[in-house]
Amino acid sequence: MEPLTEHRRVNGPVVYGFLRLVNVSPAREAALKGSLAEYCCQHELTLSGLFTERVTTVNSAAFTGLMDVLEVPGTYGVVLPSASHLGPRAIAVGRDKRIAATGARLLLVRKETPGSASRRRRPGPGGNQARQRGHGPAPALEAES
Repeated sequence: MEPLTEHRRVNGPVVYGFLRLVNVSPAREAALKGSLAEYCCQHELTLSGLFTERVTTVNSAAFTGLMDVLEVPGTYGVVLPSASHLGPRAIAVGRDKRIAATGARLLLVRKETPGSASRRRRPGPGGNQARQRGHGPAPALEAES
């Protein structure tokens, strides 16, 4: 009698990792690589390769290599620790579009939460945008002495 499917080793969808490591310590690099491997293991994905960018340019060798493998039939997507690994905003927007054009999925280990995005925005006239919408912490009252 054969074992149940759940008890057999099966290959998950094929993904490739991409890291932008500019001025990163070896310990941080190891932690980021480990987080990609763990994410893939938890989500039953096959991490088939990892592209590491040390200098961010629009068409770096690492990103060009990533784009090449995304054209291979059977490739499911790209896994990143966070969206910031696509590069600075001006570069990331174009890269996101190029990845989407291949039909590959963009998988993020750490997604932004609604609160974290509003904390990074610059406040408009009148103070904190989050507070104006009724979200976020209330101002502290003066303490009695």
